[in-house]
Amino acid sequence: MSDSSNSDSAGVRIFPPAVFLGGLLVGYVLHWFWPVPIASPAWSLVVRIVGIAIALLGFAIMFAALAAFQRAGTPPAPWEPTTKLTFEGPYRFTRNPMYFGMGLILGGLALAGNALWPLIALVPVIAIIRTQVIAREEHYLSIKFGEAYREYKARVRRWI
Repeated sequence: MSDSSNSDSAGVRIFPPAVFLGGLLVGYVLHWFWPVPIASPAWSLVVRIVGIAIALLGFAIMFAALAAFQRAGTPPAPWEPTTKLTFEGPYRFTRNPMYFGMGLILGGLALAGNALWPLIALVPVIAIIRTQVIAREEHYLSIKFGEAYREYKARVRRWI
């Protein structure tokens, strides 16, 4: 993934979707052995439907962000050089729509399965993404794009 000889990248050493998928898998393995539902049986159908809707919203946000990168002609992979800042689509509302979308997917799938452990797993997943991916990306973009990126950071929130 990351090529340490390539100084024109954020230096991200992990594959962000794998972190989210890992959190989901760990959460569901824990749920398999120690099931803890989010909602009582009377509310489980509602929670499941809401979870599916949230996961679908997460996919929509994530793919809209990928499309914005494609239109801008810059690679979405954080270990490749960023060629252009993207301010359109979901990037108008959040600086990290792909990670936000993946978080919604993980949370939505936890709700869809009425499983508390995957929802709890979202906390360390977000911490890992924040410290090991976003921090590196923000530092890199600030150096590469200077004032343009700092202005963007001042006007658009990190998450929502």
